[in-house]
Amino acid sequence: MKYISNSYEETQNIASAFALSLREGDVLCMYGDLGAGKTAFVQGLAIGLGIDTHITSPTFTIVNEYSGTLPLYHFDVYRIADSDEMYEIGYEEYVYGNGVSVIEWPQRIEDILPEKRYDITISQDYDKGDNYRMIDIQEMG
Repeated sequence: MKYISNSYEETQNIASAFALSLREGDVLCMYGDLGAGKTAFVQGLAIGLGIDTHITSPTFTIVNEYSGTLPLYHFDVYRIADSDEMYEIGYEEYVYGNGVSVIEWPQRIEDILPEKRYDITISQDYDKGDNYRMIDIQEMG
C-alpha cells in the first residue's frame, strides 16, 4: 500500500487508520532518513491504538512502552551495536508478546527480525515540497 502525505497531520492520519488493522504480535519495521517522519507515523499509530500519552523517539532508552487497546512497544535501535544487545533488553518478550512492536532503524538488527512483519518506508522528495512524503507499507512473510 502506498500513501502520499503532505503534512505531519496527514502522516498521523494515515498511521492512525492503519493502526485499526493491527493485531497482537504485529511487528512494524520503520525505514527512512532522519527527519523523514517515522516518529510522526508512530504518533499516529498510538492515536489509532487509543494511546493518549505523548510519543517520543526512544533514541537513548532503546524502547518505550505505551498502553492502549494493544500495548505499543516503540524501539529505536540506531545506537545498538549488534543484535545481542537487543536480547539483553528483552527483545523477544516484546516482539513475540501481546502488543504491537515498532522498530526504527531495523536494518541494524536484520538478522533477528521476524519474517512476518510490515516494512514501512517513508521517503521524502523535496522537488514535490518540503512536507511531501511517500509512505510505502508492505506486508512481509
